[in-house]
Amino acid sequence: MSNTTTMMSAIPTEHRKRLMRIARDVAFPAGTRMFEEGGHADRFWIIRTGSVILDMHVPGRRSPAIETLGHGELVGWSWLFPPYVWQLGAVAQSPVRADEYDALAVRLMCDDDPELGAVVGQWVGRVLAHRLQAARTRLLDLYAPYGSGSGARG
Repeated sequence: MSNTTTMMSAIPTEHRKRLMRIARDVAFPAGTRMFEEGGHADRFWIIRTGSVILDMHVPGRRSPAIETLGHGELVGWSWLFPPYVWQLGAVAQSPVRADEYDALAVRLMCDDDPELGAVVGQWVGRVLAHRLQAARTRLLDLYAPYGSGSGARG
């Protein structure tokens, strides 16, 4: 993932410090399902250690891994956009330590401070654009007759 999508590089220090004040330290053992696609998106995480696999429900098939996330990366973006429903699923690939944020608290902070809201919105938007492209490429690789076509072009 591009370093402009990590919280450290995307959010200026003053705003990041405000957000960090409401973070809660959490841990997930390897194999723990953090959230299920279609569930209520009421929080998000920034990974400190470990890795998380994002997956997607495909009817009649095992949920394919879409992307693997690591240190400094955002887990969950659906909390920012109504109707606040997870668009992907996530499972801890290895033991994970993360900062957890209450979505409502962050949305209220963003409403109270338009500059913070703009920065958070741009950051999550970049993450979302990256994840959409990753999902598209992965699903084409798995299910299209010739994959994503990212190899040689005719």
